[in-house]
Amino acid sequence: MLAASGLHKTYGQTTALDGADFSIHAGEVVAVMGPSGSGKSTLLHCLAGIVRPDSGSLTYQGAEIDLPDQRLSALRRAEFGFVFQFGQLVPELTCVENVALPLRLGGVRRKAAEAAASSWLERLEVDDVRDHRPGEVSGGQGQRVAVARALVTAPRVVFADEPTGALDSLNGERVMELLTEAARAAGTAVVLVTHENRVAAYSDREIVVRDGRCRDMERYA
Repeated sequence: MLAASGLHKTYGQTTALDGADFSIHAGEVVAVMGPSGSGKSTLLHCLAGIVRPDSGSLTYQGAEIDLPDQRLSALRRAEFGFVFQFGQLVPELTCVENVALPLRLGGVRRKAAEAAASSWLERLEVDDVRDHRPGEVSGGQGQRVAVARALVTAPRVVFADEPTGALDSLNGERVMELLTEAARAAGTAVVLVTHENRVAAYSDREIVVRDGRCRDMERYA
């Protein structure tokens, strides 16, 4: 579904990616692991079209991703979902409005968007906070709202960057259970950046990034 070959990316004198290869299939959960500064977050940002690599190729559903910024933004909005370490919910909006936001940006009417958002909040077990603002909910609840927002558009790929990094172990486990169960049921691929083995255990396959290159651990098992 999504593949990268020979990705290179530098920031000044620092090499973040040095010929990285990556692939993921529909419905697969792949954990991207590695020490701090290894290039794993840069890899995720390149795969998601947030950062353009200096060289190498990216393909999505068989077509090369080399689009103008406006079309790339439309692709991210329609086909990709994102979960970040600290949720990054809009503080002025209620939880249901946050989840509905990607649909609203895509032109869906408010009533239909919020109905879909409510359904996902219920699925993620946080429908009781639908009318609360992010500052009024716990970290675990907020991260479940963020997962609902990532999945509400029925994306083909979800990019999760340290999604449990700000949570205690119990909340982290539940967020990962709900994220992976919902994604697999929908056939959604998940690129999961983490440094925690307990989080990586929810994946189908692990990729280790070192010195800007990827090593598929399945091949070395």
